[in-house]
Amino acid sequence: MKRRPRFPRRAPRVRTSRLRLARSFFKRDRRDDGGPIGSPVVVGLGNPGRSYERTRHNAGYLVADELAKRHDGSWRKRKKAEAAPVSLGLNDATLLRPTTFMNNTGSAVSEYGPEDLIVVHDDLDLEAGTVRVKVGGGAGGHNGLRSVIGRVGNDFVRVRIGIGRPPAGVTVTDYVLSRMDPAVKAAIPTAADAVEFVVEHGPEAAMNRFNVRA
Repeated sequence: MKRRPRFPRRAPRVRTSRLRLARSFFKRDRRDDGGPIGSPVVVGLGNPGRSYERTRHNAGYLVADELAKRHDGSWRKRKKAEAAPVSLGLNDATLLRPTTFMNNTGSAVSEYGPEDLIVVHDDLDLEAGTVRVKVGGGAGGHNGLRSVIGRVGNDFVRVRIGIGRPPAGVTVTDYVLSRMDPAVKAAIPTAADAVEFVVEHGPEAAMNRFNVRA
């Protein structure tokens, strides 16, 4: 009776979880001069123009503005965005406000890798005024996220600002483009705190800090 040839066992496949992926974000090598190779890019999502300034959909813009004020950032025009280099704690970072409209946001960030990005945006699926940190995921109907994902993939950090769902009879478009309510406005400094925490301590630590129910 012939023996069947013995084959070596395959090593079990290791699946990288979102949480493990998050641990590796922003752990940068250093240049010879001591500075980091690459730096986090904080992208505040919104629409350009005065008519959109205080709308729910521009919550991300307001967080970028808040961080610029806190860290003496000066906005400089780029081709499809305004950028403000800042120091967040011991880390250099770039604040970015796309000057494209929301559904073309991806073109303003296409030069970056997803591991560089912290995207700050409004979120219909969270109660108004709630702030949460997340890595990866889908667009959830958000045109800005859909555009970013289409250009760089979805493995970037998100700081989400809850705006709640529209009341009966109000379309999503009208709702997100309407003036934000006080709860959302009050969440802007907390979202800025979350961005700072992500940069200083990483996404996993930020999720543990900000994703706890009150």
